[in-house]
Amino acid sequence: MEKENKNLKIPETPPETSPASSEAALDQGVKPQEGAMEVRSDQTMEGAILRTDAENYDEPLSPSDGERIPPKGPSGGIDESECLLFTRGVTMQFGGLTAVSDFNLRLKKGSITALIGPNGAGKTTAFNMITGVYRPTQGQIFFEGKDITGLKPDAITRLGVARTFQNIRLFRDLTVFENVLIGNHLRMKENALTATLRTPFAKREEARVLEKSEALLRRVGLFELRNEKAGSLPYGRQRRLEIARAMATDPKVLFLDEPAAGMNPTETADLTEFIREIRKEFDLTIFMIEHHMQVVMDISEHIYVFDYGVTIAEGTAREIQNNNRVIVAYLGVDEDA
Repeated sequence: MEKENKNLKIPETPPETSPASSEAALDQGVKPQEGAMEVRSDQTMEGAILRTDAENYDEPLSPSDGERIPPKGPSGGIDESECLLFTRGVTMQFGGLTAVSDFNLRLKKGSITALIGPNGAGKTTAFNMITGVYRPTQGQIFFEGKDITGLKPDAITRLGVARTFQNIRLFRDLTVFENVLIGNHLRMKENALTATLRTPFAKREEARVLEKSEALLRRVGLFELRNEKAGSLPYGRQRRLEIARAMATDPKVLFLDEPAAGMNPTETADLTEFIREIRKEFDLTIFMIEHHMQVVMDISEHIYVFDYGVTIAEGTAREIQNNNRVIVAYLGVDEDA
């Protein structure tokens, strides 16, 4: 049995990105999908396991929109019937570049799942496929037993899948409060006629949304800054505001793309606890991309590891520790060894 390597350190300098994710991507006119790898020398990886179980996927079904599908067998130890959201062999190609290959994600209801990997591994591309920014070249995506492959982002959000972004996308010139109000628009029940006539129903609906937005801002600790411009907030608070705006859509699944990026240790510790709290308080299922290993190991119940767009490992935090392929993906290999 392989000994646990508890002293494994992640160096400050990340490994070089693959040519396929840099030069080849530029040749194809594809914008880079991943941000700089943000890990510190005092961060350790606490677990790894090579995914050695043979893949045993049937031919994908092609149900009509809204048709429920029968559960399939287990993959990576998690059965599809247990999942709120799962994918079957999703692949994304840009010309001759395969950014993500045969990704089989399983998100159990109420879980916190992480997707990690070196810079340029295809993590944000996977997010973009599932949330409707990209249509997969092949494969299927299922949410609550329904095939949502190819739906547009707004339709997927209406179903209950919300996200934040690697690069913060707030309305910088609007106030903190107005940003959260915009997130509520998707769930507002009034229409143009009732709003124009200022009917009692429209007034009640507006009061409900105002109250909900206020409650969200209090929950994320930004209510006292509600009249400030979003662009004037410190970076960590902008991250919290983006999460609050996503939560205003009443999601069942929340996708967080590098939520701890740019945060200091205190902010990172606060964020870790905050994610735990909102998962419980709002009954959320959380899927996140994160380079900060301490955050990943502290709160993730299941972890997927990407390298060159391929899933090279999956398991619990403890199981990810001694996987040689994970270690090589992060640290490289000594050619002289």
